[in-house]
Amino acid sequence: MKKNLFYKIFFSYLVIISLSFLLLDLFLREEVEKNLTSQIETEMMSYAKIIDLSPREKITEQIGEMANISNCRVTLIDARGKVFADSEKDVTQMENHSNRPEVQEARLKGSGKSVRFSSSLNIDMLYVAVTIRNGEKINGYVRLARPLHDVQKVIQKMYESILGASAIAVIVSLLIALFISYRLAEPIRAMERFTEKLRQGEPVGAILLNTADETKKLADNINFLVEELKDKIRIANEEKSKLMTALTSMTEGVLIINAQGLIEFVSPVLGDMLSVRYEDVFGKTLMEAFRSAELQKILTEFKRTGENITREITLDMAEAVILNVSVSAVHGYPQEDKTMIVFHDVTRLKKLEKVKEDFVANVTHEIRTPLTAIIGYLETIKNGAIGNIDETKKFVDIILNQAERLNRLVEDLLTLSHIELKELKFNFENVSINAAITNVISLVEAKAKEKKITIHNNVRENFPMIRADKDKLTQIFVNILDNAVKFTPESGRITIVAKEADAYTAVSISDTGIGVPRDEIQRLGERFYRVDRSRSRDLGGTGLGLSIVKHLMIAHGGRMEIESELGRGTTVFLLFPLAKKEQNRVPL
Repeated sequence: MKKNLFYKIFFSYLVIISLSFLLLDLFLREEVEKNLTSQIETEMMSYAKIIDLSPREKITEQIGEMANISNCRVTLIDARGKVFADSEKDVTQMENHSNRPEVQEARLKGSGKSVRFSSSLNIDMLYVAVTIRNGEKINGYVRLARPLHDVQKVIQKMYESILGASAIAVIVSLLIALFISYRLAEPIRAMERFTEKLRQGEPVGAILLNTADETKKLADNINFLVEELKDKIRIANEEKSKLMTALTSMTEGVLIINAQGLIEFVSPVLGDMLSVRYEDVFGKTLMEAFRSAELQKILTEFKRTGENITREITLDMAEAVILNVSVSAVHGYPQEDKTMIVFHDVTRLKKLEKVKEDFVANVTHEIRTPLTAIIGYLETIKNGAIGNIDETKKFVDIILNQAERLNRLVEDLLTLSHIELKELKFNFENVSINAAITNVISLVEAKAKEKKITIHNNVRENFPMIRADKDKLTQIFVNILDNAVKFTPESGRITIVAKEADAYTAVSISDTGIGVPRDEIQRLGERFYRVDRSRSRDLGGTGLGLSIVKHLMIAHGGRMEIESELGRGTTVFLLFPLAKKEQNRVPL
């Protein structure tokens, strides 16, 4: 722009000036040549007339002197065309001149002129002739001749003078044109620089021009438009900032797609929800980003109908994610045709619903089973078995066993409920792990001996104490050790170890029991979950023990972790915060 405009203006002036001086030069050259030729002709004509007025006898004698004065070749011709005197040649060698053009013209008009090649001198000559009269009678002719190159020399000198003056004038004119071109192009260049900065988003002030012409008005108009544009951009940025703030602060994930079907915004919540990075999906289509035909189908339907759509879908990301998806237009930008998709992660909610359903089903089943047994045996006793004392005693023992089982279930449910509702009171104090474990071993030792299971307590007596509720700690160890004894075959082994690591005291209880399949380990701790339901029920388990341990550990500010290998045994890790990390505990 800068180069083109300046050179366009400058070369326009250059062409105009060059053509003007070229035409002027041609005109002046022609005029000068014509005027000089006319002047020389007039001068020669004057000399010829002067000679004509001179006495004939003197003309012949003084013809050489006259030639020098007039700077011309002088020839005297009689009325019949015969040359009787010439300032440069021998007249006897000269032919008749009656047929010369200048002589013929002089015969008719009294004077004549001609330019032609002289065969006697072998050069181009300018000839001028006048008649010599005696009254009306023509007695002869006086002819003056001058070499044409003499005339051309004069013309050339004059032309060189004109050319020099023209060259100076052209140079001055070009300098003036250069200055004018710069002055005309500079305001445009200033506006160009201004608009280029504006296009690149650089901060700009205003265009200031020291002119009073149309460019000043144009600059003022641009300044006005820029200020209006700044206001509109500021308002748009404020609105965009508000929108982005609203979108990023939403608990739902938000995704915006432009008119070309490309993703141009992904909220941080959605990135965390679906484990995707903004830079990985920006500028891609929905199908490219998420590889979900179901999601693409919803977007296609929205584009076709224009009606808001809400659906529940499942995305196979790193893990399966259940989403409630709402598709609608982005309001406030109708000209941009943007689409907003809102994602609400209902995976946990669905899992909770499933857990709730399973819980209700399990509670119903766990209560119905002992109640059915109790009712059945009571009906048997009622229908006549009471007469048989041994049978009646057997039935009563079974009824009592089922009632105790039902009571344990109710107690475990109440305990779990109190923990979750934060209604269970905790009395935290410094507790010896060794003492707590020794006490619990004494409670399960009888069952262990029945199965010839050895329990090794490798926790030293002076092991650092932990902050815990003594009774709840006992309940934790009882549940873990009781499970270890139940699910360890005869002649098995249970080992208890305690270590300090980082901010936690780790207590591990390992057994050589039946173990748990790797894919089911993560489900241990769920209510009523049993790896082998029939075996667990036969052993008197409610399926709530590990769930209670899990929640009691959380209440102590710790956690439970489980490692197991099918057929080789299980290790339960109980991680308690150190006494100095008491602030990490979660009191209830």
